Amino acid sequence: MEKGERQTTIVDALKQMDNKECSALELTESCLAHINTYESDVDAYLEVFDSLRDDAKQADTKRQQGEGGILCGVPIAIKDNILMKGKKSTAGSKMLETYTAVYDATVIEKLKHAGAVIVGRANLDEFAMGSSTENSAFKTTKNPHDFSRVPGGSSGGSAALVAYGGALVALGSDTGGSIRQPASFCGVVGLKPTYGSVSRYGLTAMGSSLDVIGPLTRSVADAELLYSVISGRDPQDATSLTCHSDKKPVRTIGVPRHFLREGIDSDVVKNFDKALEGLKDQGYTIQDIELPTINYALATYYIVMPAEASTNLARFDGVRYGYHEEGETLLEDYTHSRGRGFGKEVKRRILIGTYVLSSGYYDAYYVKAQAVRHALRSDFAEAFSHVDVIMTPTTPTPAFRFGDKKDPLSMYLADIFTVPSNLTGMPALSVPMGEVLCDGKMLPVGLQIMAPHCGEKQLFEVGKDVEKLTWN
Repeated sequence: MEKGERQTTIVDALKQMDNKECSALELTESCLAHINTYESDVDAYLEVFDSLRDDAKQADTKRQQGEGGILCGVPIAIKDNILMKGKKSTAGSKMLETYTAVYDATVIEKLKHAGAVIVGRANLDEFAMGSSTENSAFKTTKNPHDFSRVPGGSSGGSAALVAYGGALVALGSDTGGSIRQPASFCGVVGLKPTYGSVSRYGLTAMGSSLDVIGPLTRSVADAELLYSVISGRDPQDATSLTCHSDKKPVRTIGVPRHFLREGIDSDVVKNFDKALEGLKDQGYTIQDIELPTINYALATYYIVMPAEASTNLARFDGVRYGYHEEGETLLEDYTHSRGRGFGKEVKRRILIGTYVLSSGYYDAYYVKAQAVRHALRSDFAEAFSHVDVIMTPTTPTPAFRFGDKKDPLSMYLADIFTVPSNLTGMPALSVPMGEVLCDGKMLPVGLQIMAPHCGEKQLFEVGKDVEKLTWN
């Protein structure tokens, strides 16, 4: 990917189409040109739709007739665990390799109503389980800034294709950082909305109390626009809600310094401190805060998430749909289908989740994890009574090389700053925080902003000010 290349944002594209400086078809052709240039190296897409040009032409016709929604003609990619009627939806797994969705997810209905042009299906870690997009059953996505490095996960395909220009924007899903972490690694913006503010109807479930659909974009303004389109109450999703929150000017930024002491690259800390100084120059007050239980967040997450995943994935048994392999007995049908249909990381999490929910261990692990989760929510509520938003780096390091995290525990540590917002349900935004030198390569890193429930407006306000900072 060419350094310094100015890529079109949604806001840019809409202005250009309104001024008749370009068409939806030309935008689509530009994305296809980037796909032809970079996709063979990056492998971000599982499928680019054959109908793409026709869909763009239809969007141009609607625009000429004064019709079409707010995103009419905007090319967008979709993570392949979000259902699109008539299209394959594999969730990156052999288990669903031949599955075709029979209905649209609510977010897809909203995008279609808004006139977006859907480019294709983005690669992901199998069933959204992973931090590197190495766990897909079909291909390994590479970081467009350095093909020897991971793009992050599980929405690595979505982040990578936005970074190299394969679409103007993409949807991902975030269970423990799966939008924000790849956004940081690939140098794009990633929003994890308030839990329930975006409908999960049509999202292949991993952790039902943690999963959120959100955008990966090239600017905070684009994330704000896309969030306005996909958010809102949905009768198909009992956990969904309409966020009502008065936009209060953000004056004070909280920083949990006690949580930023170990395991973070020194250059990441330097960029983070520089960002805080720049925001202070813009009139913000920086205040150190304490979050007493945050050190237990990662351990809590890796009890709650596998427990919910093992329950959600029980439906994939090789009988009703999905991969099926015959055995000599009914039990062998199950063991062969699930044993060979699921990948290593998925099986690991199913086993952990089943263990922590089993008789004799439920109270020792799962109940205690839920108690810590409740305490963590209380800690953040107390902190937000003193500050308007909370900031950390998005990840402790820039993108790591393939093979560097062979130990699953070291891989899980990549999520250390992102899992708290999923456990608490609060929104969080990752914004590019410049680049750091790593093994002779300049690699992007991200800054994470967290806000109280339904505080997306505060995130966008601060995120836009972060974008004004310089990193030279």
